[in-house]
Amino acid sequence: MRLATWNVNSIRTRVRRTVEFAVRENIDVLAMQEIKCKPEQFPYAPFEEAGYHVEVHGLNQWNGVAIASREPMTDIETAFAGMPGFAKGHEGPDAPLEARALGATINGVRVWSLYVPNGRSLDDPHYQYKLHWLEALRTATQAQLAADPDLPLALVGDFNIIPFDDDNGDPAIVKGRSTHVSEPERAAFFAFEGAGLTDVVRPLLPTGYTYWDYQQLKFPRNEGIRIDFVLGSRALADAVTGASIHRDERKGEQPSDHVPVVVDLDLRGDEDDDDMPMIFA
Repeated sequence: MRLATWNVNSIRTRVRRTVEFAVRENIDVLAMQEIKCKPEQFPYAPFEEAGYHVEVHGLNQWNGVAIASREPMTDIETAFAGMPGFAKGHEGPDAPLEARALGATINGVRVWSLYVPNGRSLDDPHYQYKLHWLEALRTATQAQLAADPDLPLALVGDFNIIPFDDDNGDPAIVKGRSTHVSEPERAAFFAFEGAGLTDVVRPLLPTGYTYWDYQQLKFPRNEGIRIDFVLGSRALADAVTGASIHRDERKGEQPSDHVPVVVDLDLRGDEDDDDMPMIFA
């Protein structure tokens, strides 16, 4: 299986290059974030003509997630257990859920396409929402893997966290003043190790950015950040045979500000890679 994640930043604007990428790179499962449309607005036809099934979760022109798969998808979910909601000025546990998570099972692999809240600023309510959202995701993931330790599980998408200083090439993002690099956010990211997950791309690609802001020539200056990840359970990590970050997708006509991250999986049950390195040490 070839699994990819890509924050497409409006699928209706970028459907042609998204489908062309999936076909050209022989992607079996493509998790998308920030599709920015409702299901009835999603451009299904180009994907279906290319041989993909598509599941979509979107509520309005903001956020939104989708999964395109060459094989049928089952057990579709649009929220994980305990997922908090958010609305400006809305306090309490009954805030409306946003379209930020979509889970599906494909050939025995459980895939979640995730668009983690941005946080906005360190003193914004959205920052606390982000931390609560991540904690709920960690708790739900830990419970699922405790119940099924051999499940190949992938949490993929835009995590809006820069885990290490070397992942930040944007001088405008400064520790102590900016979201994405704060200690609570990084701690929330590293806590997924305790839930049984590892970053399956970093052992193969220790460096590489996945996002460059559109402003101030960030891409030509290579002032990017690494915020898009594939976190996998042990069963999934053991199946990884390759990984790639497709930097060139930031070039050309109407690019997204993110680029795809791809992993290759051998799911035939081979036991050759029991010593897959961990990255959270």
